[in-house]
Amino acid sequence: MLDVPGCLACDLTAGRVPLPGGLIHETERWRVEHCVGPLGVGTLVAKPKRHVLRVAELTAEEAGEQGPLICRCAAVVDRLLAPEQTYVCLWSHAGGEPVHIHYVIQPVTRQVMDRSGVHGPRLQVEMFARGDVPPEAEVAEFARAARRAFAGPE
Repeated sequence: MLDVPGCLACDLTAGRVPLPGGLIHETERWRVEHCVGPLGVGTLVAKPKRHVLRVAELTAEEAGEQGPLICRCAAVVDRLLAPEQTYVCLWSHAGGEPVHIHYVIQPVTRQVMDRSGVHGPRLQVEMFARGDVPPEAEVAEFARAARRAFAGPE
């Protein structure tokens, strides 16, 4: 199944929900977008184009693209933002139910950690609790730069 209405990942892909910054990059089987929500400017999401609930459900072709794409996403984030660390984590729940898998590639700067006073998973929990969604103009500016970075040499 490619598209499931009501799934946020599918709704963003299909244009039923506005996608901040627009599509940044895609491969034959994956899409890269800016994260929706309060994880900061430069946080990318890599997700399969097909509606997939578990990593074990990826086809061999999807799995073959997954690792190189996530590494490339992290390299783009590192190059553009020079964070202290770039977190990469799989998210696949909403309301306690499995949803369309997606990898969050999040730049974490010293400033972000100092503001929150925490790091790692607690940092992400804190950022969601605060709920500070980045300004659309900043997301759009980062998305333009990221598109250029993906278009350049690997």
